[in-house]
Amino acid sequence: MRKKIFKFSILPIIAGSIFFSFTPKETANLDNYAISPDLELEYTVGSPEDTMALEASAPKIVPVLGKSYTGFKEALAFKESRGNYKALNEFGYMGKYQFGKGTLSLIGIKDTELFLNSPELQEAAFYANASRNKWILIRDIARFEGKVINGIEITESGILAAAHLAGPGSVKKYLRSWGANAFSDAFGTTIEYYLKKFGGYDTSFIEPNKKASALAYRA
Repeated sequence: MRKKIFKFSILPIIAGSIFFSFTPKETANLDNYAISPDLELEYTVGSPEDTMALEASAPKIVPVLGKSYTGFKEALAFKESRGNYKALNEFGYMGKYQFGKGTLSLIGIKDTELFLNSPELQEAAFYANASRNKWILIRDIARFEGKVINGIEITESGILAAAHLAGPGSVKKYLRSWGANAFSDAFGTTIEYYLKKFGGYDTSFIEPNKKASALAYRA
C-alpha cells in the first residue's frame, strides 16, 4: 500500500517538471489561443474626469536643452507661460512668450488673434524681438558682459531676457546706472531676476537687426 501511495504521489511532481522544462516562449505564447466570447473580463478604467485630474496633478516637466538658443527660449517660455501658446493674462499679455500688443506692433504683427492661434508666428516673434533688442543693446552687451552688478554676472543672454521682460530702454538704464535704476513688472519680477536666471546661455544664434520683422522669420 505504501509503495502505491508513493508512486501516485510522485506523479504530480514529474508532470510539473515536464511542464516547466518548456521554454517561456512555448509555455507563455497565448497568441494562438482565442478568448471565449462567453468569458467575462473585468477591467478597471478611470473616467475622463479622473484622467484629467491625474494629469493636472502631475508635475510639469521642463525639457533639458542645455545652454543653447533653444534652451534659452524654452526656459524663458516656461517662466512666462509654462510654454502655453494660448496663454492670456489679466494685463493682456499673450502667447507662449507673453507679448504685449505694443511689442507685437513693433515687429510687424497687428492681428493678435492670428498671433494667438499660430505657434509658428509666436516663435518667429520671439526671434524677431530678441534680434531687435540685441541691435538696440549691442553696445551695452559689449560694455557690460562679464561685469558684476549687484552680485550678478552680466551675460548677453541675461541682458536679452531682461529686455524681453522690461524692454531694452529699461535694461539700458539699469546697466548704465550700475544697478541703481531698477525695474519690476506688474507681478514684481525684476530685471535682476532675469539677468541672473537666464544668464549664461548661448545666444550667438540671434543676429542683431534694427528692423526685424516676425513675418520675415515665419516658417
